[in-house]
Amino acid sequence: MALRLATAYKTAMNEKTFYIASAVIAVLLIAVSMVWPQGQGKPSPAPFGHAVIQPDYYRMVRERDQRKATEAAQRSADAKRDAEHSAEADAASSSLSAAEAARH
Repeated sequence: MALRLATAYKTAMNEKTFYIASAVIAVLLIAVSMVWPQGQGKPSPAPFGHAVIQPDYYRMVRERDQRKATEAAQRSADAKRDAEHSAEADAASSSLSAAEAARH
């Protein structure tokens, strides 16, 4: 009985067929893993994956930083302009005061 099972086992599948089928299945599994949809991990390479879209939070932070930089530049320009106007006003008022003092 054991001899009969052993011969049936050997004739059931040839070694060449098994190893070739295993290699083909392995290559197919690797190919499928390359085109499978992306998960939460590292993005797939260029030809298979899609463009990585930044979450709204990161876009919001970048826009906030740009807005803060623009506002800071505007505030410094306004402060510079106010300083120039106040310097001109001080110079004008001091020249008027000197002219009035000279008249009296």
